[in-house]
Amino acid sequence: MLTRNQQIRRLAALTGALVMAAAEALAQDRTSRPARRIVVSIPDRKLAVLEGARVLRVFPTAVGASASPSPTGSYRIVARIPDPTWYGKGKTVPPGKNNPLGTRWLGLSIKGYGIHGTNAPSSIGHNASHGCIRMRNRDVEQLFDMVQEGDAVELVGERSAEVAQIFGAGEASPVISAVAGQ
Repeated sequence: MLTRNQQIRRLAALTGALVMAAAEALAQDRTSRPARRIVVSIPDRKLAVLEGARVLRVFPTAVGASASPSPTGSYRIVARIPDPTWYGKGKTVPPGKNNPLGTRWLGLSIKGYGIHGTNAPSSIGHNASHGCIRMRNRDVEQLFDMVQEGDAVELVGERSAEVAQIFGAGEASPVISAVAGQ
């Protein structure tokens, strides 16, 4: 018969082994799928998810207003937060229908910027945010499930041959007046 201390030690060892096995399985699962890349065409106000050269999905977005443009460049997803809390100057908005970040936050490797949902879906298709890439909540929820931390994100400010191939050869939409909000 084992003493209580021996039982606790065995249970702790078993629990530790199970946690390590689960962590290893998750790590293998994440590396089993090919890397994905997000390309955001700021002039088109669209976001594409690519796996290699294959476009998996294209979503409409809102991008930075002229007074607060979206930054261009290559970044990575560094945080994935479901039901985020919004922190503004002297104000905090918990998760829910009034949250300017909507239902998901994908933080980028450039501090303060991310891809997120919105409580103002009419802003989608416009230059309306404070620089973040804004999506309809149902779209950002799909995107959230498609990508993981470490995936590349490219915010492109001009149309190129690659952008035309991803989003179509047509001209980018003219700039539409800004809508107030994040």
